[in-house]
Amino acid sequence: MSAFKDAIDDLFADPNIAQTVLYRAGGIGDGVAVRAITRRPDREVDFHDIAVHTTTALFEVRVSEVPNPASGDSITLDGESFIVQGEPERDAERLIWNLDTRPA
Repeated sequence: MSAFKDAIDDLFADPNIAQTVLYRAGGIGDGVAVRAITRRPDREVDFHDIAVHTTTALFEVRVSEVPNPASGDSITLDGESFIVQGEPERDAERLIWNLDTRPA
């Protein structure tokens, strides 16, 4: 597992893949700077007979930097704030949290 963890650490250190965000537990306080891989895909949400396209923000953070993320925590990226929603999920190797967010 050490080689895989080292590879993950290398990916999060790469400025072309990950960036530094400010993570606030509970959405309050000064927060802590952590590295995150950010994805901003569009999603289609169905409301009865209507389909709505919306942008999303998904963040991947290392368990070593954010050991216990929770719904209601906040992430700030380039001055834009997001609130973690839903239950955070870990990857198969238990090294990365996948966080679904909404705009703050």
